[in-house]
Amino acid sequence: MFSRRTNWNLSQNQYTQALADFRASGRKLLDLTMSNPTEVGLHFESGRLLSALSDSRGLEYEPVARGLLEAREAVGTYYGEKGIEISPEQIFLTVSTSEAYGFAFRLLCDPGDEVLVPQPSYPLFEFLADLQDVKLVPYELIYDHGWQIDFHSLECAITSKTRAVLIVHPNNPTGSFVKQAEKTLLDRICADRELAVVADEVFLDYSLGKGDELSFAGSRGALTFALSGLSKISALPQMKLAWMVVSGPEKLAREATERLEVIADTYLSVNAPVQWALPELLDSRRTIQQQLRTRVQRNLAILDGQLQQQQLCHRLLVEGGWYAVLRVPVTRTDEELAIELLEREGVLVQPGHFYDFASNGYLIVSLITPEQEFQVGIVKVLKHFAG
Repeated sequence: MFSRRTNWNLSQNQYTQALADFRASGRKLLDLTMSNPTEVGLHFESGRLLSALSDSRGLEYEPVARGLLEAREAVGTYYGEKGIEISPEQIFLTVSTSEAYGFAFRLLCDPGDEVLVPQPSYPLFEFLADLQDVKLVPYELIYDHGWQIDFHSLECAITSKTRAVLIVHPNNPTGSFVKQAEKTLLDRICADRELAVVADEVFLDYSLGKGDELSFAGSRGALTFALSGLSKISALPQMKLAWMVVSGPEKLAREATERLEVIADTYLSVNAPVQWALPELLDSRRTIQQQLRTRVQRNLAILDGQLQQQQLCHRLLVEGGWYAVLRVPVTRTDEELAIELLEREGVLVQPGHFYDFASNGYLIVSLITPEQEFQVGIVKVLKHFAG
């Protein structure tokens, strides 16, 4: 009765079952996996946000495939502050980056076509690809005093069915940005092979450096789709508004936008109140991002301070985003280790295999966890390895 594309294994794995059992026990949980910014004790300008949503124009229905012009102009202003000139005609509003991925896959791929994805990276891609009948093929990120694209792995993964290369910039969970030299080489490979670049930039604003990391929006070398949205930029995942910026060689970009307009017009999914509120919702990022950057920096300082007091564990270099990767002794699988930390220490971390790390010995922690909880949890994790 059901399609093969939804033939997933829906049974609980050992990790999720262990978490369910722990919650049922009533014990206090130290959650170092927090990813929902609305639940980590940040101060939102609630009056301002609610007022923006009360615009009376939201009561009117104006079906615009790419999204309301004023909302797209607000997105253009966001990129303009980064020194990138983006026309509203290049921008398509969606309810989420997941929907934007769906649009891109539908635009670029026939059933069975392939998209290259980084490894390690975010596990959601598998489900998004399955729903669009697209096959994901991994290429490797390698770690050598920092993360970098293994271009030999990437080029070996390209076949006659490859349609696009997916970039997560910065990567989740490694926190690594694509460097300018890597982007230049990627553009050349994709232009020569007639492949598109799909760049997920939801964490772009959360750099731990100077904050001037490049964006793929406005790229000219290859047909490029840059994805972002309110979920991370303004820490408002519940507002359900994201976007796709189309750029690249003029002829290809023009044909892509023409076809995307038909796809977007078929759905018309973004609600009017959020579109009219977008200028205010985007501008609110200034205060909330500062809180998040401060939280991330303080938790990194806590983590590094604790790591200096022992020799068995260390963290990998992180350049941006909300997560840190811990390198830990390989005494068992990452999943078994995460379950042991939960059951014995009451601390929840994510095992590296959730993100397709190639080997064991990696745990992922969230840097937006409230600081006191983060410190207590990290101390317990590191003492666990000290035995």
